[in-house]
Amino acid sequence: MAAISGISSGTLMISRPLVTLRRSRAAVSYSSSHRLLHHLPLSSRRLLLRNNHRVQATILQDDEEKVVVEESFKAETFTGKEPLEEPNMSSSSTSAFETWIIKLEQGVNVFLTDSVIKILDTLYRDRTYARFFVLETIARVPYFAFMSVLHMYETFGWWRRADYLKVHFAESWNEMHHLLIMEELGGNSWWFDRFLAQHIATFYYFMTVFLYILSPRMAYHFSECVESHAYETYDKFLKASGEELKNMPAPDIAVKYYTGGDLYLFDEFQTSRTPNTRRPVIENLYDVFVNIRDDEAEHCKTMRACQTLGCLRSPHSILEDDDTEEESGCVVPEEAHCEGIVDCLKKSITS
Repeated sequence: MAAISGISSGTLMISRPLVTLRRSRAAVSYSSSHRLLHHLPLSSRRLLLRNNHRVQATILQDDEEKVVVEESFKAETFTGKEPLEEPNMSSSSTSAFETWIIKLEQGVNVFLTDSVIKILDTLYRDRTYARFFVLETIARVPYFAFMSVLHMYETFGWWRRADYLKVHFAESWNEMHHLLIMEELGGNSWWFDRFLAQHIATFYYFMTVFLYILSPRMAYHFSECVESHAYETYDKFLKASGEELKNMPAPDIAVKYYTGGDLYLFDEFQTSRTPNTRRPVIENLYDVFVNIRDDEAEHCKTMRACQTLGCLRSPHSILEDDDTEEESGCVVPEEAHCEGIVDCLKKSITS
């Protein structure tokens, strides 16, 4: 997803975060915690740094690499688009077997994503809004699939993480409004598109539930690949049809969602941003698609952060902890960690 050039000054672009993938003995940091680190109390920062020894799900690099995202979130920075390289074997927590599993998971995810993309390219070559409708129907599925499994884990006493539930609900809420926008633009006018989208979504839900139970890391990476494709699709559309879109009015649902009074949930899913720092401007249909595209980039960053177990924090929780000077960070009690269903069952029996 290359960044769009020539966007009007009224358009609010994605901020310019620094995403650093650093090979070291101590850790491989991810963008979400890095950007929010300065909002934490000093004691929480120390805990966060100590906790970074866990295996990261972003692909580990042989050489130290710094990727600067300029005007927008570029496709080549997404994990799903990066080459699979040899991992950092110097980390004591990274075994050869774990590294092989991560590479296998990500390879399968990229293959599945590319296969679906080829099918959509064939079916929707000249039907843009219908394609967007199908994409948005599918894109919201993983988030309530994640919540379903998290609620099950809560019921069994394995996981209890309010921040995960809050953020995933906010992500689903955001994707639902993308879907409503596409419906208002007529993307669901043909019965075949509705039939295809609904049946793919149903299959995708159960697949994601199974995948999330088996390996949360793999499920989150797959969602990152899907969101990466969504960003790429909107980015290409804006480049091809930008001038035409600037002369078209914005749908009412888009104006209401992006400029409404209560934007708590809008801030909640953007875990690499401080709340209230992104306020979209909606003057025409071009602005709507710019903000939808930028939303997908924020989903990618959040999905990448989720691949490091236990480190997802709600942006509002970060602010609350900062205000009250409570010990926080991404440190979660060890007994709360579950690497999927097998680990949860083992810990429930032995604890």
